[in-house]
Amino acid sequence: MSDFSLSDNNWDLHRRAERDKTRHNEKVKEVIKKNLGEIISQQDIITAENGKIVKVPIRGLELPRIRYGNNDRQRIGQGQGGTQPGDILAQGPDDDEAEGTGTGKRAGQEPGTDFYDAELTIEELTALVFEDLHLPNLEDRGVKQIVSETADFNSISKRGIASNLDRKRTLMEAYRRNAREGTPGWTVRKEDMRYKTWELIEEPQRNAVIIAMRDVSGSMGEFEAYVCRSFYFWMLRFLKKKYSSAEIVFITCHTEAKEVTESQFFSLGDSGGTKMDAAYRLALKLIDQRYNPREWNIYPFLFTDGYNWGDAACVELMKKLIPICNMIGYGEIANDVWSQSAHFAPLGQAFEEAFSEEERVCLVKINSKEEVWPALQKFFSKHPELQTA
Repeated sequence: MSDFSLSDNNWDLHRRAERDKTRHNEKVKEVIKKNLGEIISQQDIITAENGKIVKVPIRGLELPRIRYGNNDRQRIGQGQGGTQPGDILAQGPDDDEAEGTGTGKRAGQEPGTDFYDAELTIEELTALVFEDLHLPNLEDRGVKQIVSETADFNSISKRGIASNLDRKRTLMEAYRRNAREGTPGWTVRKEDMRYKTWELIEEPQRNAVIIAMRDVSGSMGEFEAYVCRSFYFWMLRFLKKKYSSAEIVFITCHTEAKEVTESQFFSLGDSGGTKMDAAYRLALKLIDQRYNPREWNIYPFLFTDGYNWGDAACVELMKKLIPICNMIGYGEIANDVWSQSAHFAPLGQAFEEAFSEEERVCLVKINSKEEVWPALQKFFSKHPELQTA
């Protein structure tokens, strides 16, 4: 078996290529995370099946590679010089509207800006969305535990991929072997290689129930219904991924509230008047019958357009929910005169006046599809400053 050294130039070049690729992927990830609001609001992503590839256009981020220059240059791919670390090497004018770039229906003669498609599976996009989300104010209630599996890099293996090589352990193994053979030194053989690997850890989670309530009255138009479904779609993916055994209750409400299946929750049309106190009454009834607050972390969420008959009744029922719930979420979807204002519609205003100082009540207003992501962040954040109205 042949010997080789970890300080060999070829190996170092290989590691540098891996580092460059990793750095590039991190940059792509940063760009995607900055634009999650726009990405996750797209209907084709919401309706996509697991395993589907999602293409996200990214401006000017191409995997580093060698570019061959013209023959009149002294070096391959030689630039003009004078650049500094951090300089942006643009493909064309930064301003898409600049003269000559050929944007829109105008002709132009200057090069435009390059866009590249970053390809992710729905699962990879989901992981980015849920990376920093958590159920807030979780408490240790009751003896029943929910178990979820998490991967932890806490093991060492003799086989693995190059990016997981544990260089320190590899060198120590090589030194010990060389010492046993009477030739002390750092020459490394294949049998000395050690790689970091993972094992699945069973992690107990506190039991939790999420009560998802949806306004299906006639005042909920196409936009309101879409935003409502979009929020709950991502909320369910988040819960099933991070809190796989948490229970979810679905309630629809117009003038009457009823418990429905997940399929019915997302497919029911909108009609009838609006009395959201019926949804809160049913939520209290289900908590009393099935979810003892001493044993369950409870999270009621209601999404509506804020036009309601009987706001005072909703406020009184909210007062009964606060002592027994970890957090109560109220999402208001605006697509009319209220979307042009910073204020809530009547029901949201009633909640804001009554519970502006209550830390366990989180009020969110959504004026566009892109604001679904900030709403998820506000509802499912561990940071108290993001949970205030």
